[in-house]
Amino acid sequence: MGTELLKRYYDAFNRQDYGGMLELLTEDVVHDINQGGRETGKAAFTAFLDRMHRHYREQVVDLVVMSHGAHGAAEFIIEGAYLVSDEGLPAATGQRYRLPVGAFFDLRDGKIARVTNYYNLADWIRQVSS
Repeated sequence: MGTELLKRYYDAFNRQDYGGMLELLTEDVVHDINQGGRETGKAAFTAFLDRMHRHYREQVVDLVVMSHGAHGAAEFIIEGAYLVSDEGLPAATGQRYRLPVGAFFDLRDGKIARVTNYYNLADWIRQVSS
C-alpha cells in the first residue's frame, strides 16, 4: 500500500499535477525542507510547490520506493532546469542539473503525513554555477 502511494505521488510530480500530489497528503502534512525549516499543512505545501514551479522544472528518474508500516522512503535522481533566480541562490539562466535525492515519509490513513527531502545543496550550487 505505502509503495503504491509513494509511486502515485512521484507520478503526479512528474506530470506537474500538483493537485494530484496534494490529494495524497493529509491536511496537517509536515514538510521538512532540505537545509531549511519545517512547514505544516496543505496551504504551506501548496505555497512551496508554487514557488518551486516558478523557479525550477524537474523530473524524478531512477525512482526506488520502500515502505514498512507507517514509514516510507524513496531514492531517486532529480533532473532539472533552473529557470528563474531563487532568493539567496545563484542567478538562473536555464542551467541543467542532476542530483541524487533521499526522501522520507510518514504514512497515515492511506495518505502522506510527512515529507522530508535530502540532497546535497553544495553540489547543486556547483552545477548551476559552472
